[in-house]
Amino acid sequence: MGQIFVVIEHKMGALNEISLQMLWKGAALSEALSHTLTAVIIGKQSPNFIEDIEERADRIILVEDGRLEAFDGDAYKEILCALIDEYHPFITLMGHTPWGMDFAPPLSVKAGLPLVTDCVDILVEEGRPKAIRQIYSGKLLSKVALEASEGYLFTVRPGSFPPDRVGARKAEVIRKEPPTDLTTPRKVFIEYEDAGAGDVDISQADFLVSIGRGVGEEGNVDKMKELATLIGGVLSCSRPVVDKNWLPKYHQVGTSGKSVKPKVYFALGISGSFQHMAGLSGAGTIIAVNKDRRAPIFRAADYGVVEDLFKISDALKDKLSG
Repeated sequence: MGQIFVVIEHKMGALNEISLQMLWKGAALSEALSHTLTAVIIGKQSPNFIEDIEERADRIILVEDGRLEAFDGDAYKEILCALIDEYHPFITLMGHTPWGMDFAPPLSVKAGLPLVTDCVDILVEEGRPKAIRQIYSGKLLSKVALEASEGYLFTVRPGSFPPDRVGARKAEVIRKEPPTDLTTPRKVFIEYEDAGAGDVDISQADFLVSIGRGVGEEGNVDKMKELATLIGGVLSCSRPVVDKNWLPKYHQVGTSGKSVKPKVYFALGISGSFQHMAGLSGAGTIIAVNKDRRAPIFRAADYGVVEDLFKISDALKDKLSG
């Protein structure tokens, strides 16, 4: 029986959601291949979220050391390479995040294993994994085939998979010491600084009211904020709204913004460019309002209204306020 490794990402004692998304995909792969799903946690001490991981994996490899209190890509590379040499996982999943982009390439070189980055899906065909990636800014999807190897490394784009639990599992916890030759970090951690995170996180919202170029002018943005508040949603937008400085960058959905997975995505005046729609792969119901019946967003929408967005928004506000 082979193994699927998922490298758990966490910060300041909190689990990053990309870890749950990768565990979901890892569980699907492990069930299809009859492999063991192994979560790898690297840190200073046993995290408080370990019980949540236990319910989603067959095995947890926990590497603890005082030198691992803060993330260090060089240390992760050395530890993961040692674990790969020992356990020989068929597939290793890492987040396509600042963490994963730091240690995944040197890990590929040191372990001598092929790496595919920024994957939106991983398939296994005829016993060999293939990666699905977006190309041309999300206009096309490519299937990347790999030469035969003992193992394969992938970084996964956040938002590509749901964070749901698959099946009933209870992981065995295996505690491992870091390699004896673990080098002293070349970088010194000072502090975490959340640069430009903003006052909302659209990637966690269940209901997004999203505006595009069709909103017309900056003065109308407040009207859309009012609608979002009345509905109980969060305001998001497409790139033209950010380019005009009508909303901060952290409100943007798309390849150059955030991937989102709301239960409902209410798009007002958004044409639906492929760059924007690439950020909606995890969305539930998409409702689109646009004056142009040929707008690309209607091809992806579950419900579409060909009308002026302000007529729709004003009617909704009247109904909700009354």
